[in-house]
Amino acid sequence: MKIFYFLITLFFINTVSVFSQEIENAAILKVIFTKYYKTEKVIVKGRLQLLSFYCNKAPNNEEVIEVISGNELLKKNAAEIKKQIVFVNENWSEAYNLLFDNQNQYLKSKVNACVTLEEFQEISKQYGENNQRLLIVNKPIYFLKNQFALVKVAFYRNIEHNSGRFLLLEKVNEQWIIREYLNEWAT
Repeated sequence: MKIFYFLITLFFINTVSVFSQEIENAAILKVIFTKYYKTEKVIVKGRLQLLSFYCNKAPNNEEVIEVISGNELLKKNAAEIKKQIVFVNENWSEAYNLLFDNQNQYLKSKVNACVTLEEFQEISKQYGENNQRLLIVNKPIYFLKNQFALVKVAFYRNIEHNSGRFLLLEKVNEQWIIREYLNEWAT
C-alpha cells in the first residue's frame, strides 16, 4: 500500500512540474510575442498576416555551445545548460493555449494561429510576395533554479533574408525580461 501512495505522489509531483514548466513557457512566449509582434497589424478578414508563428519547438543543438563560450553567466552554468541540448518533438500548443486562454486577446489578434512550415510556404506562394516571415522559437533552456532561460528565435523567409539570435532571459519579480541578445546573425 505504501508503494501505491508513493507512486501516486510521484505522479502528482511530475504532473505539477510539467504544468509549471508550461506556465513558464507561456510567460516566455508572451515576452517574445510582445517584442516581435509589436509593429504587426491586427489580423482582420482579408488582411495578410506578415509574421507567422511556427507551431513546433525547434530543438536545441550544438549552436548553444557556441553561445555558452561567449557569455560568462552561461559559462558558469554550462553543465546544466548542455544537459538540455536534446532533440525534442514538441509543439507550443499548451503554452500557446495557456497564454491566450481568456487573456492577452489584443496580442492574440496579432499572432493569430500557429502554422506548419508547409502551411507557411503555401501562404507565401499564394501571395507571391517576399514580405512574410516565420517566427521559429526553440525549446527554452532553463538554468540557475529556473531564474534564467536561454531561447533561440529565428525568422525564416522563403528568400535569403533570414535572421536569428539567442535571448538570455531573467526572471525578475516573477516576470521574464530579456536581459541580453546573443549571437545575432542575418543572411
